[in-house]
Parts: sequence; C-alpha cells; structure tokens
Amino acid sequence: MLSTAAANIRIILVEPAGPLNVGSVARVLKNMGLHQLVLVNPQCDYLGAEARLMAVRAADILENARVVESLPAALVGCTRAIATTGDDRPLATKPEAPADALPWLLEAPSALIFGREDCGLTNAELNYAQRLIRIPSSEAYTSLNLAQAVAICCYELYKLVLNPPIEVNPPLPPPRGEKKEPPPRGENKETPPYLPQGGKESSPPPTPGRNHHLPQAVKEEDASATLENLEGYYQQLETLLLKVGYLHPHTAASRMAKFRHLYNRAYPSVGEVAMLRGILRQVEWAIGKTHPIGPVSDSLDQALPDYPAQKASDPD
Repeated sequence: MLSTAAANIRIILVEPAGPLNVGSVARVLKNMGLHQLVLVNPQCDYLGAEARLMAVRAADILENARVVESLPAALVGCTRAIATTGDDRPLATKPEAPADALPWLLEAPSALIFGREDCGLTNAELNYAQRLIRIPSSEAYTSLNLAQAVAICCYELYKLVLNPPIEVNPPLPPPRGEKKEPPPRGENKETPPYLPQGGKESSPPPTPGRNHHLPQAVKEEDASATLENLEGYYQQLETLLLKVGYLHPHTAASRMAKFRHLYNRAYPSVGEVAMLRGILRQVEWAIGKTHPIGPVSDSLDQALPDYPAQKASDPD
C-alpha cells in the first residue's frame, strides 16, 4: 500500500523561499515513503548546498523534483487536491483536521499543496483544491514552519498506509492445562447453513455493504475528472459568461470562485464534465460566436480538449 501512496500522492510547494526548508521537506518525503515533490516557481536554489545539507540522504528527491510555473500546471494528472491553510481568514470551504481529510488522497492520483513560508496560499490558490486542512496548534503561536507542516501531514499519511491499529491488551491464552468451557447447549461454534422458507439449504443472503463479486473496470466516462479538465471547463465557462454579460471583468474572479466551490463539492466525472462542456459549446454556437452549425456533442474527444496552455483571453 505504501507504493500505491507514493505513486498517487504528490507534495506541492508553492514558491518556497528557503532552501533549508525545501531540503528538509525532501528528507521528510523519503522518511515517510513518498517521492513526488513539485515546486511551483521556487524562490531559492533548491539544488544548492543548503538544501542538500538538510536533505542528507534524500538528495535524489531534490534532483528529481519537478519545477513548474503555476499551480494548475502542478496539478495536471490529479483528480483530488487538498490545500493547507494556517490562518483564520473566512473561507467558503471549512478546513478539516489532517487525520480526517488525508485518507481521501490515498484513493486516486492526488496532490497535497503547501503555501509560502511567510503568507501561505492566496484565496485564488486555495480554490484549486476540493478540500482544506488546518493543523491544530497553540493560540500563542499558530503558524507552523513549512517543513514542520509537511512532516506532520506526511506522517499522518504514513500511519494510514503502514501502521494498522495495534491491540494494546490482547486476550491472554488460558493457563496451561486448563480446558476451555464448551459453549452453552444449543449454541454452535459454526454458523448453521442458511435455510430459506422452503427448508432447502442455500447460500446466505448477501451482507449489506459487502461486495460479493470482482469489481468491474471503471468506464472512462465514469472516472473522476482530472483537475486540468475541470480547469479547462472553468476557463471556457468564464469566457462564455463574460460574452453573454453574466460576468463582468471586475467581479469575474469572485463569481468564478463560487462556481469552483460548487463543483469541488460535486466531484464530477469525466463524462459529466464532457456534458457540461457540450452545453457550453452549443450555447457558443447559438450566440453565433465560435462554432459552425453542427449537431451537439458530449463526446469525450470533442468536449474535453487538451488543457489550454494559457488562460482564455477576455473576448472582444
């Protein structure tokens, strides 16, 4: 399970400024069995002597770290993302405790996002994540060091994949020579066969919640939409809403943040995002701006174009 977590989870640092912190984070990742480190526009020499000094035997994590220019680029390929926040600003998404939220990352390609040492993540950056976490700390000093915050979260993940609950007081075996008491008369050790009304022996009824057959492969359209596909939808939606006058340039960011919160709660599938983008394409055709006359299509190849390299410009 550790290899699955290592393959699924990437740790993203947004504009880290301290090479000592980055080196410490690399060491923590290796300590806890993780290896995917992504740096968004780093403000330090993450391969320099100071970073290597703190990484010690985790220099390979630094050397293999991926460097990107933006947070959306760091999230390409992920279907789930959790961002960290350490302050008490009002947020549309309620922060959770690490132990409550982090297990969700183990089930799919995911990202855990950490902000700048001095000011954390902006509200716009927090909107890229579906869930938020806040590490509880003393009111005397609530802000944790970046590497410390990463260490706490990675340890929580490590506990989930390697440390099953330990039975503190296991039952003691009976003293030598002592015989176990037989069960009371009428009580059998084994469960009797299931007898339906006809009295004929058959298989017991299925236990609620238990899967009695092999899981089927998830169809492409039923899989969770990746964050870059959602980002493409948001950009297409914003462009269209600006065209029709629902959005205005000076309020577009705050309105679009509300749309992000809505879809972050819904976890749409690939097919659902394709449907939404098909609607947008038809509306664009209807207002005579973008597409020639043609049948509406929700097919994946037409409704989910590649992730755009740049944000769509303000029309007209």
